[in-house]
Amino acid sequence: MTQAAPTPKLSLIQRIQAYFASDQLRSPRFWKDSLQAYIYLLPTLVILGVFTFFPFVNSFFLSLHEGPITNPTRTFTGLEHFEKLFQDRKFWKAMWNTTYYVMFSVPTTIFLALFFAVLLNTKIRFKGFFRTAFFLPYITPTVAAAVVWEWIFHRDWGLFNSFLNFFGIPKQDFINNPELAMPMVILFSIWKYMGFNIVIFLAGLQNISKEYYDAAAIDGANAWQRFWKITFPLLTPVTFFVLIISMVGAFKVFDEIFVIFHGSTGPLDSAMTVMIFFYQTAFGRFKMGYASAIAYTMFIVIFLFTLLQMWLAKRRVHYGG
Repeated sequence: MTQAAPTPKLSLIQRIQAYFASDQLRSPRFWKDSLQAYIYLLPTLVILGVFTFFPFVNSFFLSLHEGPITNPTRTFTGLEHFEKLFQDRKFWKAMWNTTYYVMFSVPTTIFLALFFAVLLNTKIRFKGFFRTAFFLPYITPTVAAAVVWEWIFHRDWGLFNSFLNFFGIPKQDFINNPELAMPMVILFSIWKYMGFNIVIFLAGLQNISKEYYDAAAIDGANAWQRFWKITFPLLTPVTFFVLIISMVGAFKVFDEIFVIFHGSTGPLDSAMTVMIFFYQTAFGRFKMGYASAIAYTMFIVIFLFTLLQMWLAKRRVHYGG
């Protein structure tokens, strides 16, 4: 039997040319349906344009100028703010703290979320209670949770220090110790966001057919082999999704640090992240041009990390059922 020749892969430009040369664009019904669709989309497009696209473009315009935001005759400075930013030691300190936070909080949260999701997907007692207990911190307002967390880790009357003192460990000043400030924030983020990841992983686990596990059990595979050869590969799309949203959210950490340290950057700037640095620059010193440069630099960093993860996903993520 003669095998059919593979269809040649067209480039993006060739696909665009083929689209505009198609008979579809000459059909009146196509334009009527398209117009009707855009009319339905118009309210959403207006909201996105006013509250997303316009601020995005205007922020880049501000990063190229110097002067008050209300002054229409601001001075054009070009890329001067970006050049100054890369020479700013506080920016690099904030970038290091943010990277430190991301590198420890995101993998730990995902690992623990996957571990508990696998446990909660088994036949255990009080499953509903445990699911609620894990998800409750996520739906708790961040400000309220951060206030409680600050009280728990207080040096003198905090519950955590009382727990340490019970085992003979000296009380620790988590809030005022530069070596413990960021680890405390990382613990907070793990406690706060792990429940959301558990729910996502549970949804992915429940979509895996039990036939795979039955066949593996017949072949004599143990629990670890079933997890590593079946569960984990089939969960890679879910893991990739969780990794993307966790990474983006971790780079934008702000609320918990702002509340726990009362608007400061922690002892010796040990909790100063890029978003805290941006907030102080924009609304503390009212340097909107410089703050816009910080925001755009952070956008580029997150965008590059996302591209890297998407590139890795092509080789590691399995979408087969």
